Amino acid sequence: MVSLRIRVMLRSGMRRILLIWLAFGASSLHGQAAYVGRFDLYGGAMFLESPDIQLSEPGAHLQAGVRARRWLSLGFDYSVSTGDTTIVPGYLTTALQSELAQQLAPLILAGIVSSNYSPSVPIHSQTQTFAAGPQLDWHRWNSVSLFIRPSIGAIRESAILHPGDPIVAAVAAVLAPTGQKLDVVPFYGAGGGATIRVTDHLGVRVQLDVVHNHLFSDILQNGRNSVRVSIGPAFQFGSNVGK
Repeated sequence: MVSLRIRVMLRSGMRRILLIWLAFGASSLHGQAAYVGRFDLYGGAMFLESPDIQLSEPGAHLQAGVRARRWLSLGFDYSVSTGDTTIVPGYLTTALQSELAQQLAPLILAGIVSSNYSPSVPIHSQTQTFAAGPQLDWHRWNSVSLFIRPSIGAIRESAILHPGDPIVAAVAAVLAPTGQKLDVVPFYGAGGGATIRVTDHLGVRVQLDVVHNHLFSDILQNGRNSVRVSIGPAFQFGSNVGK
């Protein structure tokens, strides 16, 4: 419920910002941005959605960059988020699904569980992303700048398992004997967005990244596609970068 409210707030905020820009800023589209600062800082709220495992994680997003050219930035990107989901048998590797079926067979024969029983393991997740690299910037308009970038980096996820009954606890012990799993893997994808100019040094940034990774490949059969939406204030300062 909390993640749903944050998601609605983010989307509502983006719509309001775009409406304000359309109402007051569109008239300045004809002019190129006079000032493009050498340095760029961003901090905002973000939402990381991984629909392949039904995981929704609100969190925070930070960026820092330097402009090598007016059209080219080099920077670092970090985000951290938390959320909850449930691991079901269909997510697991074929080998683990077969092992789970073998473990459940005697319980089904003994009538302890029904033949359609499907154990599921609730987890609490914390996800961090780390990325660095280039970004292509477009400053042809005065009121808004656009950008695109490759999204390549590392993703770190810590998952704490919360089994609800003895059978699920036995399953959880197979997946993570200590009750917690940690993994770090690369991710790849692409991203982009827009910074709406408020003043020469302050703007409101809206951005979107779509990436792929395969966390916990020892237990999860498939990789996941994740979408990160972020919005917040952006600051530029330093010398004006020429063409």
